[in-house]
Amino acid sequence: MEHTLPTADGRMLHVEITGDRRGRPIVMHHGTPGSGHPYGPHVADAAERGICLIGYDRPGYGGSTAQPGRTVADCAADVSAIASALGFDRIGVWGVSGGGPHALACAALLPELVVGVVSLASIAPYDAPGLDFFGGMGQENVDDIKLTLTDEARARDKANEDRRQVLAVSVEEMVNIYPTLVSPVDAAANTRELAEFLHDGFQEGLAPGVEGWWDDGTAHLRPWGFELESIAIPVQLWHGRHDRFVPFQHGEWLAARIPGVEAHLTDVDGHLTLIQGRIPEAHAWLLERF
Repeated sequence: MEHTLPTADGRMLHVEITGDRRGRPIVMHHGTPGSGHPYGPHVADAAERGICLIGYDRPGYGGSTAQPGRTVADCAADVSAIASALGFDRIGVWGVSGGGPHALACAALLPELVVGVVSLASIAPYDAPGLDFFGGMGQENVDDIKLTLTDEARARDKANEDRRQVLAVSVEEMVNIYPTLVSPVDAAANTRELAEFLHDGFQEGLAPGVEGWWDDGTAHLRPWGFELESIAIPVQLWHGRHDRFVPFQHGEWLAARIPGVEAHLTDVDGHLTLIQGRIPEAHAWLLERF
């Protein structure tokens, strides 16, 4: 079931509802880039557990109106609008990769609405004290982030070219355009079903333009708009030692600063393995918070 919902500032949000539509509501924050269309196994797990799984396209992706200059914190108003429009007064939240900071924003800013948050493979703030931000990160991400920080005009041009490249590749070709990001454990986890999900999410999310991808990237690098130390609701965090998209020390840094966090810093996971295998555990944990 798909909806287009208005926001208070006149934008529109594309929302997709799957799983058990009468179940406990959980909002998911997709990766960067991507769309709110959920992964089939996540939908099946949600339906089995009695979860109403709600995905939405962040501004500028897919069917959601762009919001230039948005911060990570701005997502909280959108999640609140979605919950209100759908009639939910309590929700769970999870976010993966580029969606991780947005899930944490909901933890910090929506304590009366959100029962708990699961953050998987989240990037840490760029200015995080004591963090080796780029250590162990795949070269494609290092190059893109450093270009954004030093020459925004060139970075914007490259983002448009990257978008054209991503939209042109097949499912089989997509993994090869990020050769330094995919660790051996992630390569082993990248089944045909997962590759199709990622490919389709890129296609759907980037179809209207590069705005969602660009605004995600710049929002991650600027101040997020909330303090992690202010979080007062339950948070579970997952990060894998073999992650080259978002290196392991990002998870360690976040785990050291989120009050009361239940941290799973694993020696067996990468980045894609969390998408492939850890969402059922996230769902079970969130259900216990209602």
